[in-house]
Amino acid sequence: MTAIEENRQTALQKLLGTGKLALPRGVTSVCSAHPLVIEAALRRAAAEDRPALIEATCNQVNQEGGYTGMTPAGFRRFVEDIAAAADFPAERIILGGDHLGPNPWRKLPAEEAMARASAMVAAYVEAGFEKIHLDTSMGCAGEPAALEDEVTAARAAHLAKAAEEASHRAPRRPPVYIIGTEVPPPGGATHALREIDITRADAALKTLAVHRASFAEAGLASAMERVIGIVVQPGVEFGNTNVALYQPDRAIGLIRSLDEMPGLIFEAHSTDYQPSSALSALIDGGFAILKVGPGLTFALREALYGLDAIAGVLAGTTAQTGLAAAMEAIMVEQPAHWAGHYSASPEEERLQRHFSYSDRIRYYWPDPRASAAVDELFSRLPGDIPETLISQYLARLYPDVVSKRIAPNARELCLAAIDAALAPYSAATAMQ
Repeated sequence: MTAIEENRQTALQKLLGTGKLALPRGVTSVCSAHPLVIEAALRRAAAEDRPALIEATCNQVNQEGGYTGMTPAGFRRFVEDIAAAADFPAERIILGGDHLGPNPWRKLPAEEAMARASAMVAAYVEAGFEKIHLDTSMGCAGEPAALEDEVTAARAAHLAKAAEEASHRAPRRPPVYIIGTEVPPPGGATHALREIDITRADAALKTLAVHRASFAEAGLASAMERVIGIVVQPGVEFGNTNVALYQPDRAIGLIRSLDEMPGLIFEAHSTDYQPSSALSALIDGGFAILKVGPGLTFALREALYGLDAIAGVLAGTTAQTGLAAAMEAIMVEQPAHWAGHYSASPEEERLQRHFSYSDRIRYYWPDPRASAAVDELFSRLPGDIPETLISQYLARLYPDVVSKRIAPNARELCLAAIDAALAPYSAATAMQ
Protein backbone atom coordinates (compact mmCIF):
# COMPACT_ATOMS: atom_id res chain seq x y z
CA MET A 1 0.00 0.00 0.00
CA THR A 2 1.41 3.41 -0.97
CA ALA A 3 1.64 6.36 1.42
CA ILE A 4 -1.22 8.06 -0.40
CA GLU A 5 -3.42 4.99 -0.03
CA GLU A 6 -2.57 4.72 3.68
CA ASN A 7 -3.31 8.41 4.20
CA ARG A 8 -6.59 8.07 2.34
CA GLN A 9 -7.69 5.09 4.40
CA THR A 10 -6.80 6.77 7.70
CA ALA A 11 -8.57 10.02 6.83
CA LEU A 12 -11.70 8.34 5.49
CA GLN A 13 -11.95 6.14 8.58
CA LYS A 14 -11.96 9.26 10.74
CA LEU A 15 -14.59 10.86 8.51
CA LEU A 16 -16.84 7.93 7.65
CA GLY A 17 -16.20 5.65 10.61
CA THR A 18 -15.36 1.97 10.48
CA GLY A 19 -18.84 0.49 10.52
CA LYS A 20 -20.32 -2.15 8.26
CA LEU A 21 -19.82 -0.19 5.05
CA ALA A 22 -16.56 -0.70 3.19
CA LEU A 23 -14.35 2.34 2.75
CA PRO A 24 -14.46 3.77 -0.79
CA ARG A 25 -11.47 5.25 -2.62
CA GLY A 26 -12.87 8.69 -1.90
CA VAL A 27 -16.01 10.57 -1.05
CA THR A 28 -18.16 13.09 -2.87
CA SER A 29 -19.04 16.18 -0.88
CA VAL A 30 -22.37 17.57 -2.11
CA CYS A 31 -22.45 21.28 -1.32
CA SER A 32 -26.00 22.41 -1.96
CA ALA A 33 -29.14 23.55 -0.21
CA HIS A 34 -31.52 22.67 -3.03
CA PRO A 35 -33.97 19.95 -1.95
CA LEU A 36 -33.89 18.12 -5.29
CA VAL A 37 -30.08 18.05 -5.26
CA ILE A 38 -30.05 16.64 -1.74
CA GLU A 39 -32.70 14.06 -2.63
CA ALA A 40 -30.73 12.97 -5.70
CA ALA A 41 -27.56 12.64 -3.59
CA LEU A 42 -29.37 10.53 -0.99
CA ARG A 43 -30.91 8.31 -3.66
CA ARG A 44 -27.50 7.64 -5.16
CA ALA A 45 -25.95 6.95 -1.75
CA ALA A 46 -28.76 4.48 -1.00
CA ALA A 47 -28.32 2.70 -4.35
CA GLU A 48 -24.57 2.36 -3.72
CA ASP A 49 -24.89 1.51 -0.01
CA ARG A 50 -22.69 4.45 0.97
CA PRO A 51 -22.86 7.27 3.51
CA ALA A 52 -23.90 10.65 2.12
CA LEU A 53 -21.75 13.70 2.81
CA ILE A 54 -23.87 16.87 2.55
CA GLU A 55 -22.27 20.25 3.21
CA ALA A 56 -23.60 23.76 3.70
CA THR A 57 -21.50 26.84 3.07
CA CYS A 58 -21.13 29.82 5.37
CA ASN A 59 -23.09 31.97 2.93
CA GLN A 60 -25.95 29.50 2.55
CA VAL A 61 -26.43 28.65 6.20
CA ASN A 62 -25.30 30.45 9.35
CA GLN A 63 -26.61 31.59 12.71
CA GLU A 64 -28.13 34.65 10.98
CA GLY A 65 -29.88 32.55 8.34
CA GLY A 66 -27.64 32.95 5.30
CA TYR A 67 -29.20 33.32 1.88
CA THR A 68 -31.37 30.25 2.45
CA GLY A 69 -32.81 31.62 5.67
CA MET A 70 -31.65 28.49 7.53
CA THR A 71 -29.55 28.17 10.66
CA PRO A 72 -27.35 25.08 11.00
CA ALA A 73 -30.01 23.39 13.15
CA GLY A 74 -32.62 24.29 10.55
CA PHE A 75 -30.49 22.89 7.75
CA ARG A 76 -30.09 19.63 9.65
CA ARG A 77 -33.89 19.33 10.01
CA PHE A 78 -34.27 20.22 6.33
CA VAL A 79 -31.89 17.44 5.23
CA GLU A 80 -33.33 14.88 7.63
CA ASP A 81 -36.88 15.62 6.43
CA ILE A 82 -35.77 14.93 2.86
CA ALA A 83 -34.04 11.75 4.04
CA ALA A 84 -37.17 10.58 5.85
CA ALA A 85 -39.28 11.11 2.73
CA ALA A 86 -36.68 9.18 0.68
CA ASP A 87 -36.43 6.43 3.32
CA PHE A 88 -32.71 7.11 3.76
CA PRO A 89 -31.31 6.42 7.27
CA ALA A 90 -30.42 9.68 9.00
CA GLU A 91 -27.49 8.00 10.75
CA ARG A 92 -25.81 7.52 7.36
CA ILE A 93 -25.78 11.25 6.68
CA ILE A 94 -22.59 13.17 7.47
CA LEU A 95 -23.13 16.92 7.63
CA GLY A 96 -20.29 19.31 6.90
CA GLY A 97 -19.72 23.04 7.12
CA ASP A 98 -17.85 24.54 4.18
CA HIS A 99 -15.72 27.73 4.22
CA LEU A 100 -16.57 28.37 7.86
CA GLY A 101 -14.91 31.64 8.77
CA PRO A 102 -15.39 35.39 8.46
CA ASN A 103 -16.30 35.38 4.76
CA PRO A 104 -19.97 36.48 5.22
CA TRP A 105 -18.78 39.41 7.38
CA ARG A 106 -15.43 40.20 5.75
CA LYS A 107 -16.44 43.85 5.21
CA LEU A 108 -16.46 44.27 8.98
CA PRO A 109 -13.37 44.77 11.18
CA ALA A 110 -11.56 41.50 11.84
CA GLU A 111 -12.46 41.30 15.53
CA GLU A 112 -16.19 41.61 14.85
CA ALA A 113 -16.09 39.31 11.80
CA MET A 114 -14.23 36.64 13.77
CA ALA A 115 -16.67 36.91 16.69
CA ARG A 116 -19.52 36.18 14.31
CA ALA A 117 -17.55 33.39 12.67
CA SER A 118 -16.94 31.82 16.09
CA ALA A 119 -20.66 31.92 16.82
CA MET A 120 -21.33 30.32 13.42
CA VAL A 121 -18.85 27.48 13.96
CA ALA A 122 -20.32 26.81 17.40
CA ALA A 123 -23.83 26.71 15.92
CA TYR A 124 -22.71 24.20 13.28
CA VAL A 125 -21.12 21.88 15.83
CA GLU A 126 -24.02 22.16 18.28
CA ALA A 127 -26.34 21.14 15.42
CA GLY A 128 -24.33 17.95 14.86
CA PHE A 129 -22.16 18.87 11.87
CA GLU A 130 -19.21 16.47 12.00
CA LYS A 131 -16.91 17.84 9.28
CA ILE A 132 -15.73 21.42 9.63
CA HIS A 133 -13.76 23.26 6.97
CA LEU A 134 -12.00 26.17 8.68
CA ASP A 135 -11.49 28.95 6.14
CA THR A 136 -9.93 32.12 7.53
CA SER A 137 -7.85 32.89 4.45
CA MET A 138 -9.60 36.13 3.49
CA GLY A 139 -8.86 39.57 4.85
CA CYS A 140 -11.46 41.67 6.63
CA ALA A 141 -11.97 45.46 6.61
CA GLY A 142 -8.66 47.27 6.26
CA GLU A 143 -6.69 44.05 5.67
CA PRO A 144 -5.07 42.60 2.54
CA ALA A 145 -7.31 40.36 0.45
CA ALA A 146 -5.08 37.36 1.28
CA LEU A 147 -3.53 36.98 4.72
CA GLU A 148 -0.20 35.61 5.86
CA ASP A 149 -0.24 31.90 6.66
CA GLU A 150 0.49 32.54 10.33
CA VAL A 151 -2.52 34.87 10.68
CA THR A 152 -4.77 32.42 8.85
CA ALA A 153 -3.62 29.56 11.08
CA ALA A 154 -4.07 31.54 14.29
CA ARG A 155 -7.60 32.45 13.30
CA ALA A 156 -8.34 28.85 12.32
CA ALA A 157 -7.20 27.73 15.77
CA HIS A 158 -9.46 30.35 17.33
CA LEU A 159 -12.44 28.91 15.45
CA ALA A 160 -11.40 25.33 16.26
CA LYS A 161 -11.44 26.25 19.94
CA ALA A 162 -15.01 27.53 19.56
CA ALA A 163 -15.92 24.26 17.82
CA GLU A 164 -14.31 22.11 20.52
CA GLU A 165 -16.06 24.00 23.29
CA ALA A 166 -19.39 23.67 21.47
CA SER A 167 -18.92 19.91 21.07
CA HIS A 168 -18.49 19.57 24.84
CA ARG A 169 -21.51 21.77 25.61
CA ALA A 170 -23.89 19.99 23.24
CA PRO A 171 -22.57 17.29 23.82
CA ARG A 172 -21.59 16.13 20.36
CA ARG A 173 -18.89 13.93 18.91
CA PRO A 174 -15.90 16.22 18.29
CA PRO A 175 -15.69 17.08 14.59
CA VAL A 176 -12.98 16.37 12.07
CA TYR A 177 -11.36 19.38 10.41
CA ILE A 178 -10.17 20.54 7.02
CA ILE A 179 -7.61 23.34 6.99
CA GLY A 180 -5.84 25.34 4.28
CA THR A 181 -4.49 28.73 3.35
CA GLU A 182 -4.65 28.53 -0.47
CA VAL A 183 -8.41 28.18 -0.72
CA PRO A 184 -10.32 28.65 -4.00
CA PRO A 185 -13.13 31.23 -3.75
CA PRO A 186 -16.54 29.81 -2.78
CA GLY A 187 -18.67 29.25 -5.89
CA GLY A 188 -15.92 29.49 -8.49
CA ALA A 189 -13.83 32.22 -10.08
CA THR A 190 -15.31 35.45 -11.37
CA HIS A 191 -12.95 35.86 -14.34
CA ALA A 192 -11.97 33.95 -17.45
CA LEU A 193 -9.53 31.17 -16.61
CA ARG A 194 -6.26 30.59 -18.37
CA GLU A 195 -3.67 28.65 -16.38
CA ILE A 196 -4.22 28.09 -12.67
CA ASP A 197 -1.32 28.43 -10.26
CA ILE A 198 -0.91 25.13 -8.42
CA THR A 199 -0.10 25.07 -4.71
CA ARG A 200 3.61 24.43 -4.24
CA ALA A 201 4.65 21.42 -2.16
CA ASP A 202 6.56 23.61 0.30
CA ALA A 203 3.48 25.83 0.71
CA ALA A 204 1.31 22.83 1.59
CA LEU A 205 3.87 21.64 4.14
CA LYS A 206 4.09 25.13 5.61
CA THR A 207 0.30 25.23 5.93
CA LEU A 208 0.41 22.10 8.04
CA ALA A 209 3.33 23.35 10.14
CA VAL A 210 1.79 26.73 10.99
CA HIS A 211 -1.54 25.14 11.87
CA ARG A 212 0.17 22.62 14.13
CA ALA A 213 1.96 25.46 15.89
CA SER A 214 -1.20 27.57 16.27
CA PHE A 215 -3.30 24.64 17.49
CA ALA A 216 -0.59 23.69 19.99
CA GLU A 217 -0.37 27.26 21.28
CA ALA A 218 -4.17 27.26 21.74
CA GLY A 219 -4.05 23.96 23.66
CA LEU A 220 -5.78 22.07 20.84
CA ALA A 221 -3.47 19.11 20.32
CA SER A 222 -6.39 16.65 20.33
CA ALA A 223 -8.25 18.76 17.74
CA MET A 224 -5.16 18.79 15.54
CA GLU A 225 -5.22 14.99 15.57
CA ARG A 226 -8.67 15.22 13.97
CA VAL A 227 -7.45 17.36 11.06
CA ILE A 228 -7.91 14.96 8.15
CA GLY A 229 -7.14 17.10 5.14
CA ILE A 230 -5.83 20.27 3.59
CA VAL A 231 -7.43 22.40 0.89
CA VAL A 232 -4.92 23.10 -1.86
CA GLN A 233 -5.16 24.20 -5.48
CA PRO A 234 -4.33 21.33 -7.89
CA GLY A 235 -5.18 23.39 -10.98
CA VAL A 236 -8.93 22.74 -10.92
CA GLU A 237 -11.39 25.61 -11.23
CA PHE A 238 -14.32 26.97 -13.20
CA GLY A 239 -15.26 30.50 -14.17
CA ASN A 240 -18.32 31.93 -15.83
CA THR A 241 -17.57 30.64 -19.30
CA ASN A 242 -14.80 28.03 -19.07
CA VAL A 243 -13.39 25.22 -16.96
CA ALA A 244 -9.75 24.52 -16.03
CA LEU A 245 -9.33 20.76 -16.32
CA TYR A 246 -7.06 18.79 -14.02
CA GLN A 247 -3.63 18.00 -15.44
CA PRO A 248 -2.00 15.42 -13.14
CA ASP A 249 1.51 16.00 -14.47
CA ARG A 250 1.40 19.61 -13.23
CA ALA A 251 0.57 18.49 -9.68
CA ILE A 252 3.27 15.83 -9.22
CA GLY A 253 5.28 17.85 -6.70
CA LEU A 254 2.21 18.74 -4.69
CA ILE A 255 1.07 15.12 -4.62
CA ARG A 256 4.47 13.92 -3.42
CA SER A 257 4.23 16.25 -0.41
CA LEU A 258 1.58 13.92 1.02
CA ASP A 259 4.39 11.46 1.75
CA GLU A 260 5.49 13.94 4.44
CA MET A 261 1.98 14.36 5.90
CA PRO A 262 1.02 10.99 7.39
CA GLY A 263 -2.71 10.43 7.81
CA LEU A 264 -3.72 13.47 5.76
CA ILE A 265 -5.41 13.85 2.40
CA PHE A 266 -6.12 16.77 0.11
CA GLU A 267 -9.61 18.15 -0.37
CA ALA A 268 -10.36 19.33 -3.91
CA HIS A 269 -12.72 22.26 -4.26
CA SER A 270 -14.44 23.45 -7.45
CA THR A 271 -14.33 20.03 -9.12
CA ASP A 272 -17.63 20.79 -10.87
CA TYR A 273 -17.67 19.98 -14.61
CA GLN A 274 -14.51 17.84 -14.49
CA PRO A 275 -14.72 14.68 -16.62
CA SER A 276 -14.63 11.23 -15.03
CA SER A 277 -10.99 10.70 -15.99
CA ALA A 278 -9.95 13.90 -14.20
CA LEU A 279 -11.93 13.02 -11.06
CA SER A 280 -10.33 9.56 -10.96
CA ALA A 281 -6.89 11.10 -11.38
CA LEU A 282 -7.59 13.45 -8.49
CA ILE A 283 -8.48 10.49 -6.27
CA ASP A 284 -5.31 8.68 -7.38
CA GLY A 285 -3.31 11.76 -6.39
CA GLY A 286 -4.64 11.85 -2.83
CA PHE A 287 -7.57 14.23 -3.31
CA ALA A 288 -9.94 11.89 -1.49
CA ILE A 289 -12.71 14.47 -0.95
CA LEU A 290 -14.22 15.90 -4.14
CA LYS A 291 -16.49 18.87 -3.57
CA VAL A 292 -19.27 19.66 -6.04
CA GLY A 293 -22.14 22.12 -5.86
CA PRO A 294 -22.84 24.58 -8.69
CA GLY A 295 -22.42 21.78 -11.24
CA LEU A 296 -25.41 19.99 -9.72
CA THR A 297 -27.74 22.99 -9.73
CA PHE A 298 -26.46 23.79 -13.24
CA ALA A 299 -27.72 20.34 -14.31
CA LEU A 300 -31.02 20.99 -12.56
CA ARG A 301 -31.42 24.35 -14.31
CA GLU A 302 -30.74 22.66 -17.65
CA ALA A 303 -33.53 20.17 -16.95
CA LEU A 304 -35.94 22.86 -15.80
CA TYR A 305 -35.30 25.01 -18.87
CA GLY A 306 -35.67 21.96 -21.11
CA LEU A 307 -39.03 21.23 -19.47
CA ASP A 308 -39.97 24.90 -19.90
CA ALA A 309 -39.30 24.59 -23.63
CA ILE A 310 -41.34 21.37 -23.79
CA ALA A 311 -44.25 23.08 -22.01
CA GLY A 312 -44.15 25.86 -24.58
CA VAL A 313 -44.18 23.40 -27.48
CA LEU A 314 -47.11 21.48 -25.97
CA ALA A 315 -49.05 24.70 -25.46
CA GLY A 316 -48.16 26.09 -28.87
CA THR A 317 -46.63 29.21 -27.28
CA THR A 318 -43.19 30.78 -26.86
CA ALA A 319 -41.20 30.81 -23.63
CA GLN A 320 -41.58 34.58 -23.10
CA THR A 321 -43.82 34.05 -20.07
CA GLY A 322 -42.31 30.76 -18.85
CA LEU A 323 -39.83 29.85 -16.11
CA ALA A 324 -36.80 31.48 -17.76
CA ALA A 325 -38.66 34.78 -18.04
CA ALA A 326 -39.75 34.58 -14.39
CA MET A 327 -36.19 33.93 -13.23
CA GLU A 328 -34.84 36.79 -15.34
CA ALA A 329 -37.29 39.19 -13.70
CA ILE A 330 -36.34 38.02 -10.20
CA MET A 331 -32.59 38.30 -10.85
CA VAL A 332 -32.83 41.73 -12.45
CA GLU A 333 -34.94 43.00 -9.55
CA GLN A 334 -32.54 41.56 -6.95
CA PRO A 335 -29.02 41.68 -8.46
CA ALA A 336 -27.02 41.25 -5.23
CA HIS A 337 -26.12 37.59 -5.87
CA TRP A 338 -24.76 38.12 -9.40
CA ALA A 339 -23.72 41.79 -9.70
CA GLY A 340 -19.95 41.95 -9.40
CA HIS A 341 -19.59 38.33 -10.49
CA TYR A 342 -20.63 38.90 -14.11
CA SER A 343 -18.70 41.73 -15.71
CA ALA A 344 -19.61 42.04 -19.37
CA SER A 345 -21.95 43.74 -21.81
CA PRO A 346 -25.66 43.78 -20.92
CA GLU A 347 -26.33 40.95 -23.38
CA GLU A 348 -23.48 38.83 -22.02
CA GLU A 349 -24.64 39.49 -18.47
CA ARG A 350 -28.10 38.26 -19.42
CA LEU A 351 -26.62 35.03 -20.76
CA GLN A 352 -24.42 34.58 -17.68
CA ARG A 353 -27.33 35.10 -15.30
CA HIS A 354 -28.87 31.95 -16.73
CA PHE A 355 -26.04 29.90 -18.22
CA SER A 356 -22.81 30.69 -16.35
CA TYR A 357 -20.81 27.75 -15.00
CA SER A 358 -20.73 29.57 -11.66
CA ASP A 359 -24.52 29.16 -11.67
CA ARG A 360 -25.34 32.21 -9.58
CA ILE A 361 -28.99 31.55 -10.42
CA ARG A 362 -28.88 28.90 -7.67
CA TYR A 363 -29.15 31.69 -5.10
CA TYR A 364 -32.63 32.51 -6.42
CA TRP A 365 -34.35 29.13 -6.35
CA PRO A 366 -35.37 29.56 -2.66
CA ASP A 367 -37.26 32.76 -3.57
CA PRO A 368 -41.00 32.05 -3.18
CA ARG A 369 -41.64 33.47 -6.65
CA ALA A 370 -39.11 31.06 -8.15
CA SER A 371 -40.67 28.12 -6.31
CA ALA A 372 -44.09 29.20 -7.55
CA ALA A 373 -42.78 29.46 -11.12
CA VAL A 374 -41.37 25.90 -10.95
CA ASP A 375 -44.65 24.62 -9.52
CA GLU A 376 -46.54 26.40 -12.30
CA LEU A 377 -44.22 24.85 -14.90
CA PHE A 378 -44.82 21.35 -13.53
CA SER A 379 -48.58 21.98 -13.60
CA ARG A 380 -48.37 22.78 -17.33
CA LEU A 381 -46.73 19.45 -18.14
CA PRO A 382 -48.52 16.12 -18.59
CA GLY A 383 -47.86 13.24 -16.23
CA ASP A 384 -46.00 11.44 -19.01
CA ILE A 385 -44.04 13.76 -21.28
CA PRO A 386 -43.76 12.57 -24.89
CA GLU A 387 -40.48 10.74 -25.52
CA THR A 388 -39.89 12.65 -28.74
CA LEU A 389 -39.84 15.95 -26.86
CA ILE A 390 -37.51 14.51 -24.22
CA SER A 391 -35.22 13.49 -27.08
CA GLN A 392 -35.32 17.04 -28.45
CA TYR A 393 -34.89 19.06 -25.24
CA LEU A 394 -33.42 16.64 -22.66
CA ALA A 395 -31.36 14.43 -24.96
CA ARG A 396 -28.92 13.21 -22.31
CA LEU A 397 -31.80 11.62 -20.42
CA TYR A 398 -33.54 10.13 -23.45
CA PRO A 399 -31.76 6.71 -23.48
CA ASP A 400 -32.76 6.04 -19.87
CA VAL A 401 -36.32 7.19 -20.54
CA VAL A 402 -36.89 4.86 -23.50
CA SER A 403 -35.31 1.97 -21.56
CA LYS A 404 -37.75 2.68 -18.69
CA ARG A 405 -35.02 3.45 -16.15
CA ILE A 406 -36.38 6.98 -15.75
CA ALA A 407 -40.07 7.83 -15.55
CA PRO A 408 -40.96 10.55 -18.13
CA ASN A 409 -42.42 13.02 -15.63
CA ALA A 410 -41.02 16.41 -14.71
CA ARG A 411 -39.82 15.67 -11.18
CA GLU A 412 -38.08 12.41 -12.05
CA LEU A 413 -36.41 14.01 -15.04
CA CYS A 414 -35.01 16.77 -12.82
CA LEU A 415 -33.68 14.23 -10.33
CA ALA A 416 -32.19 12.19 -13.17
CA ALA A 417 -30.39 15.24 -14.56
CA ILE A 418 -28.76 15.86 -11.17
CA ASP A 419 -27.92 12.18 -10.82
CA ALA A 420 -26.20 12.24 -14.21
CA ALA A 421 -23.92 14.99 -12.89
CA LEU A 422 -23.21 12.91 -9.78
CA ALA A 423 -22.43 9.71 -11.69
CA PRO A 424 -18.80 10.60 -12.59
CA TYR A 425 -18.09 11.17 -8.90
CA SER A 426 -19.42 7.75 -8.01
CA ALA A 427 -17.26 6.17 -10.67
CA ALA A 428 -14.16 8.00 -9.41
CA THR A 429 -14.65 7.27 -5.71
CA ALA A 430 -15.99 3.69 -5.87
CA MET A 431 -14.19 0.71 -4.43
CA GLN A 432 -11.90 -0.96 -6.96
